[in-house]
Amino acid sequence: LPLLLLLGPALGQSLGQTRFICTSVPLDGDVCAASALGTGTAEELKGTVLQLRETVLQQKETIMNQKETIRELTAKLGRCESQSVLEPGEGKGRKGFSKNTMGDLSRPAAAETLSQLGQTLQSLKTRLENLEQFSRMNSSSQTNNLKDILQNKIDDLEKQVLSRVNSLEEGKLSPRNESEERGKIESTLTSLHQRISDLEKGQKDNRPPDRFQLTFPLRTNYMYAKVKKSLPEMYAFSICMWIKSSASPGMGTPFSYAVPGQANELVLIEWGNNPMEILINDKVAKLPFAINDGKWHHICVTWTTRDGVWEAYQDGTQTGNGENLAPYHPIKPQGVLVLGQEQDTLGGGFDATQAFVGELAHFNVWDRKLSPGEVYGLATCSSKALAGNVIAWAEANIDIYGGATKWTFEACRQLN
Repeated sequence: LPLLLLLGPALGQSLGQTRFICTSVPLDGDVCAASALGTGTAEELKGTVLQLRETVLQQKETIMNQKETIRELTAKLGRCESQSVLEPGEGKGRKGFSKNTMGDLSRPAAAETLSQLGQTLQSLKTRLENLEQFSRMNSSSQTNNLKDILQNKIDDLEKQVLSRVNSLEEGKLSPRNESEERGKIESTLTSLHQRISDLEKGQKDNRPPDRFQLTFPLRTNYMYAKVKKSLPEMYAFSICMWIKSSASPGMGTPFSYAVPGQANELVLIEWGNNPMEILINDKVAKLPFAINDGKWHHICVTWTTRDGVWEAYQDGTQTGNGENLAPYHPIKPQGVLVLGQEQDTLGGGFDATQAFVGELAHFNVWDRKLSPGEVYGLATCSSKALAGNVIAWAEANIDIYGGATKWTFEACRQLN
């Protein structure tokens, strides 16, 4: 391109009445010589201006095309990222937590979505088989008709899921259509859960209020259970439960307790490839549990605020202990206790990557430290089962959301 010398009035007094001449100079030309040629003709100047204007218009068009390409690539990248699972260790801050509360931060890829929805459908089929056995004992045409209707709905839903995943893999669904399809399937699942739960009420009338389990078959940010009662101020606690999971990597968050101003007041979590951890007021202790094998295990964690002493029990045996875990910090009252999700805000801010996947039962909370003998009795059913004096496991104390299921569970039968 030629080198242009600027044409314009002189602004400084030191330049006097000097004018600046705009002259085209070749790349290998002499600038000083060119400046001596004079003003040039008006036609030459006009031609230069038109040439510059044409160049500017071409560059503007190129920039607009590049912007459109960038928008397309950004949209494609966003779709790819939305269908990928965060690698272990990504998106985590100190103490292993991220305070991002933007909702569904990541979604499983199409194949994993099919697998997870398949697990949900299989659990529905299992419950329908139980209902079928129940209907044989209580011969009722109405019950049989309802069972057949629900079976047909499950078959239809399986076809929808398969169609949706095929469309995802072939790139036929836009993000908006994919979101709509996902919403329809989740709504149908929730409806099916509710219909089957209604059918199971006849069975629940004949069982004790604590003989049930919660099942979280999917890693989502909408499936959870909420304990109706909050925790009081506690200077010690024991938390025990039966738990079963084979989720990988990490089973997620069996429970989380958040209070105003502190989302991590009391949390049990196994995230990514990290060991299971107990958090109290954002302070962390790693728990030596080995329970991610798809079998039922009984676990207990005890803690006292004095020196922050804690103990961990698996299947009735102490597997670890320590101290200096949030010492002299009482557990604060008036919070929200959630099963199955980790809270980043009070009662919400769920992250699908930290969700619990598995089964949970007999979640009990005491405001004291249980003795090793009491813990062993709970884990082996060798003594009358204790109920938590702060939170006792009972169906009336739990609300479930998003399709988490609730069905009959007999803890001691798992040991046989």
